Amino acid sequence: MMSRFVKNTRSCGGESSTRGSSASEGPNQPSNHLDHEIAHLTKLGSEPHELLTRAAPGRLKLPISTVKMLVARETNHSGRGRFSSADGCHVLSRYLPINGPWRVDRMKSRAYTSQFSADGSLFVAGFQGSHIRIYNVNKGWKVQKDILAKSLRWTITDTSLSPDQQYLVYASMSPMVHIVNVGSAATESVANITEIHDGLDFSIDDNNDEFGIFSVKYSNDGRELVAASSNNSIYVYDLEAKRLSLQIPAHMSDVNTVCFADETGHLLYSGSDDNLCKVWDRRCFITKGQAAGVLMGHLQGITFLDSRGDGRYLISNGKDQTTKLWDIRKMSSNVIYPTTRDANWDYRWMDYPQKARKLRHPRDQSLATYRGHSVLRTLIRCYFSPTYSTGQKYIYTGSSDSSVYIYDLVSGAQVARLDYHDQPVRDCNWHPVYPMIISSSWDGDIVKWEFPGSDNKRRNRKRRRKNFE
Repeated sequence: MMSRFVKNTRSCGGESSTRGSSASEGPNQPSNHLDHEIAHLTKLGSEPHELLTRAAPGRLKLPISTVKMLVARETNHSGRGRFSSADGCHVLSRYLPINGPWRVDRMKSRAYTSQFSADGSLFVAGFQGSHIRIYNVNKGWKVQKDILAKSLRWTITDTSLSPDQQYLVYASMSPMVHIVNVGSAATESVANITEIHDGLDFSIDDNNDEFGIFSVKYSNDGRELVAASSNNSIYVYDLEAKRLSLQIPAHMSDVNTVCFADETGHLLYSGSDDNLCKVWDRRCFITKGQAAGVLMGHLQGITFLDSRGDGRYLISNGKDQTTKLWDIRKMSSNVIYPTTRDANWDYRWMDYPQKARKLRHPRDQSLATYRGHSVLRTLIRCYFSPTYSTGQKYIYTGSSDSSVYIYDLVSGAQVARLDYHDQPVRDCNWHPVYPMIISSSWDGDIVKWEFPGSDNKRRNRKRRRKNFE
């Protein structure tokens, strides 16, 4: 067998907590059902119309089959003559991408980043060996751009594709972020040899600050970049003016992750090794000079944040081996640091202490906590599942135990675990339209998981090699 997946359809119930309810206590333990506005929003966005699910009198109401939904649509049972977006999400979200995997590519260095373009036509993967590859998904995963990066320190820490898909920025452990024209005709892009990779300097006043960029993201309009750095700061870069427009001394330790909260670009979320998520309102920062609010709950540093895109909800991965769901309306202005942190523990080479797994933050403000995956050795990333195909009813994450985990957002149940790699899966990405997940690992493999449909591609699967370093 090339791979193994575990699917858990167990129903989960329990009692909610006003101090950070735990939606999942682990893959094999009972979980609490999330009772919050986001649970109702998720159901509205991913459950079918009640007229399509109405049970006959005296019969138990069961999940409606796709065939029955199609029949009801054709007979205009709902009175609309078509599927709503929620109906479509209900159908598509049942087809989890758990079959495979099929190898997309294999490199001789660790894969650190992987991301689909907004329309799913392109896929970007960044590797420690100074390589970035852009694949054309619609043309059989052909390499559209093979980029050899410039002035790399340690690894490609992050990449971001512009909204118009014409430019790519890449970062490393340096204050210099580079930008590449990916819309050019050339397939091979060697920095400053075959093509120019312009440098965007994130240091202040040309003082050659020595710091690294852990995270970089384009704004929705493509005019700005936001970056998180190892010198405890967040930076905003104006691409039109070609200069920094804002530096925020944001945290007390490395800022590992930053993102825009929604398409307006006014709100930013940041996560740090000081264990805090912070919310920043750029409209108020100049006058107040401080965060709009703080979200407490993690007991160790935060490795990644993902916004739901509505300016209200986000998820975070933490080195305390949890993913947490947040509502920024619960944020506070006062910070409490619990005394439970072990200053001698280092996630890069040590296992998380068993006794620490039972600890809880005394002022946990999260809505839900998801457990089962492992956040060790590197900055493991987590995401909401796509709006179009799932109604964001799942969250999913890489893991240092070489797997990809998928959790139900509302119940907290682990619905699938994708096993194939033999090194940490730092990043993974769900196609915005199709039931497809790409996982990228330190073993150098980029592989594709799909819904178990036709077997006509099965012959293309290759048994992976072992003991790859």
